[in-house]
Amino acid sequence: MARRFGVESGIIGVTAAAVVSVVVAGALAFSNVGGPSKAEAEGVGSGQQKAKRAAAPVDSSIAHSSDRPGRSLNITIDDGPDPVWTPKVLEVLKRYHVKAVFCMIGPQAEAHPDLVKKVVAAGHKLCDHTVSHNTAMDKKPQSYQSQQILDAQKMIEKAAGGAQVEYYRAPGGAFTPYSRKLAADHGMRPLGWNIDSKDFEGGTVERIESTVRGELPTRSGPTVLFHDGGGDRSRTVDSLNRLLPWMQSQGFGFGFPQR
Repeated sequence: MARRFGVESGIIGVTAAAVVSVVVAGALAFSNVGGPSKAEAEGVGSGQQKAKRAAAPVDSSIAHSSDRPGRSLNITIDDGPDPVWTPKVLEVLKRYHVKAVFCMIGPQAEAHPDLVKKVVAAGHKLCDHTVSHNTAMDKKPQSYQSQQILDAQKMIEKAAGGAQVEYYRAPGGAFTPYSRKLAADHGMRPLGWNIDSKDFEGGTVERIESTVRGELPTRSGPTVLFHDGGGDRSRTVDSLNRLLPWMQSQGFGFGFPQR
């Protein structure tokens, strides 16, 4: 049939070509009826991705457990990013193939967008740790809590080039029912911790290591708290260099807090 159309007159050839074009166009149109295109289905475009994230429900309870089954830990790093200590923490995490959640203070992220982007590029996740790190957040009015949480989220996501902030951690654990719901409504799961390394206190690397080792066997799916900001974090870096391989030798894997 195709060969015959090829030798017919110009009028017939044009008519046949038009018929084929109509049939093909109709088939293509019909193929899209009742379902989105691949690009639409995958949410291509930052606007669509943000809308998709906003539509996904987030639990407002405080997360502690890991999304990784079995013997698993969540490593969380607070109070950065810091131009001295965040790169060193990133190096240690890379050395042992560990992913972590970085709980960032809004103005710190705004001041160091290059570090925020490095954190994201390395496969780590972002957490909102407010604008001012006020550990009395739970004593403040809702308007203050809202400003602290939402302004920080905007600062961090802008510094990250649009990457989503997936968690919210109240400074000092000063959550309120309002702040938890507000964070969840904006796509951020409230994030707690099971084990405090105490790396922010004055003390030796051995003390930090002993604190974590001592508490680890008593926790199920623990989230461990470290810091990369707020002061000299050389002890944190040294502690992570010791603790991460030890954790792996004990059969622990590393995941992210449940969403």
